[in-house]
Amino acid sequence: MMLKKSLKKPLLQRFKISYVAMFIALLLLAVSALPNLYPSKSWLNISIESQSQLIKNIPSQKSVIDFLNQHNFMVDQSTLGSKSDSSSINVLLQVPTKSAAAQRALKSEYPYFDVKIVTHQTSPAWLQQLGLEPIKLGLDLNGGVLFVLDVDLVKAQQEQLDSAYEQTKSIIRDEKARGVRVQKNEQGFELHALRSAKESLIGVQAQVLKRFQRLVATKQTQGSMTTVAFSFSEQGSSTFNKEVMSQTLTTLRGRIEELGITEALTQRQGKQRIRIELPGVQDPAEAKRIIGATASLDFYQLKESGGKTFDLQNGGTINLDPIVIFSGQHINNAHSGRDEWGKPLVQLSLDNQGGEAMSAFSKRNIGKPMATVYSEYYKNAQGEVVKKSEVINVANIAQHLSRQFSITNMQSPQAAQDLALLLRAGSLTAPVTIVQEQTIGPSLGAENITNGLAALMLGMGITLAFMAIWYRGLGLVANVALVLNLTALVGLMSLLPGVVLTLPGIAGLVLTIGMAVDTNVIIFERIKEERRKGRAPYQAIEQGYQQAFTTIFDANITTMITAIILFSIGYGPIKGFAITLALGLITSVFTGVYVSKALSQAVYLKLTSKTGAQA
Repeated sequence: MMLKKSLKKPLLQRFKISYVAMFIALLLLAVSALPNLYPSKSWLNISIESQSQLIKNIPSQKSVIDFLNQHNFMVDQSTLGSKSDSSSINVLLQVPTKSAAAQRALKSEYPYFDVKIVTHQTSPAWLQQLGLEPIKLGLDLNGGVLFVLDVDLVKAQQEQLDSAYEQTKSIIRDEKARGVRVQKNEQGFELHALRSAKESLIGVQAQVLKRFQRLVATKQTQGSMTTVAFSFSEQGSSTFNKEVMSQTLTTLRGRIEELGITEALTQRQGKQRIRIELPGVQDPAEAKRIIGATASLDFYQLKESGGKTFDLQNGGTINLDPIVIFSGQHINNAHSGRDEWGKPLVQLSLDNQGGEAMSAFSKRNIGKPMATVYSEYYKNAQGEVVKKSEVINVANIAQHLSRQFSITNMQSPQAAQDLALLLRAGSLTAPVTIVQEQTIGPSLGAENITNGLAALMLGMGITLAFMAIWYRGLGLVANVALVLNLTALVGLMSLLPGVVLTLPGIAGLVLTIGMAVDTNVIIFERIKEERRKGRAPYQAIEQGYQQAFTTIFDANITTMITAIILFSIGYGPIKGFAITLALGLITSVFTGVYVSKALSQAVYLKLTSKTGAQA
C-alpha cells in the first residue's frame, strides 16, 4: 500500500509537464483543424467601375438578381457591400459551379460591370480573426485548370542579340566611328574595322560590352581588317537563362494574382518549362488568354532618318530610335479608364528609374513625338514563334512628364483592361507556349473528395475495430491516439502555408493511418513480451516503448527520406502525396509514441490507484 503511493507520486510529478505540453500541442492543432468543418463558398462580386460612375440608369441590386434568375442562374442569397469608389453586390448562386457562366453573362449585359468570382470563408468569425483557414485543395479535388508552358530561351537570347545589334548601330553613329561597320552572323553579330579605325573600334567595343555584360567579344585580324565577334559566353548564357526563367515565373505569378486566384501553384518543371495549377478556376478561357499572353510595352523616340522601322497599328510604317527610353519592367501600376471624351485609355505609374528616364527625356523633347510600341509573340502558319511589334500610339509631349501619364486612343475598353492587367503583372522577356492544358470540372473534384474520404473512413473504421478487438485495453489507447493523429495531421496541414491536399494526398492520409497503427502494433507486442517475462504492468509499458523506439525511428527515417526525394523531384499530385506522407510521419510518431505512452501510463496509474484504494 505505502509502496504504491510512493511510486504514484514521483510518476505524476515526472509526467505532469509533458502531459501539459502534449495537451497544449494537441489543442492548438485541433483548433487549426476546425475550419475544415466549414467549406468555403464561391460568390460573385459585382461592382461598378470607378470610371463609369457618370453613367445614368445604373441597374439596382434587384434588377441584377432578376437578370440572373431569368437566365437560370438561380440566386441563393445576396448582400450589399461598399468600396471607396463604387458600390458592390455579393451574390451566391444555388449552383456555385455556374458562377463562371453567370460572370460572362453579366459582363455581356453590363460591360461597365467589374465581375469577379471570390471565395468567402464560412467559418466562425473568431476562427477567421485568428487567421485560420481550411486546407487548400489541389486541382484534382477542387477542379480547375492545369497549364504547362514552354519558355523559348533560344528566342529570348536571339532577341537580346538583336537588341544589342540595333544599339551597336546607334553607338557607331553617335560616336561617328568612321571605318567601323556592324553585321549579323550565326552566333550574334560582329564589328568590322579597317586598321585606320582601330581606336574607334576599341571605343565601340567597350560600350557594347558595358551595356550587354552577358556577351563576350572575340577578336580576329586578317590583313588590314579587324573583326570583333559578339556572342553569349557559356556562363553568360546560363545566367541569362536563369534570369529569364526567374522573371517569367515572377510575371506569371503576378498575372495569376491579378486574376484573383489565391491558391495557384506555379513552379519550374525541368529546364525551360513552367507548371501552373489553378484550383477552383471556372473560366479556363479567361485564364488562358491572360496567362498565355506574351505582350510587352516599350517607349521609343522618333527618328527621321535611319533607326528601326516599325509598323503602325492603323497601317503604314514609322522609324524609331532602336534604344528604348524605358520598357514595361519599369511600370509600377496601370489602370484602364476613359478620357474626357469617353475614349478608353490606360493610366501608367512608373518606378523611380522609369520616372527619371521619362522626366529626363520629356524635359529635353517637349513638343516632340514619342511612340508606344506593343509587342507580342505568336505562332505563324509554319509553327514558328514570331514576334510582332506595332506602334499603338504616337503623341507629342505637351509638357514635362514624370512618373504618371496616360496612353490614349486604345481600340476598345477590353483592350485597355487587358493591357493594364498585363502591365501591372509585368511583361514577359521570352515567348511562352502552352504545351499542355487540362481542365477538371468542379463536379469531378467533388466526386474525388467523396470517394477519397469514403476510402479514408473505411480504412480507419476497420483499423479501429481490429485494434479494439485484438489488443482490448491497449487497443483503445491506440484508437484514441489514431484519432488524435488524424486531427493533428489535418490541423498541421491547415496551419502550414503552401500545403495543398490532393487526391494522392488523401492516399497519404490512409497510409499515415496504417503507419501509425504499425507503430502501436510494434510497441504493444514488445509490451506483451515484457509481461511474459514477468514484469509488472508499468515496467512492461516503460520497457516496451523504450525498446520499440529505435525500430520505429529507423523505419520512419527511411520513409521520410523517400518523401523528401518525392517532394524534391515530383510535380503536382506526387508532391501533394509527399507532403502528406512527410507530415503524417511526424504526427504519427508524436501521437503513436509519446501521446499513446502518456495515455498508457495514465491508464496504468488509474488502475493502480483503484487497486490501492481497494487494498
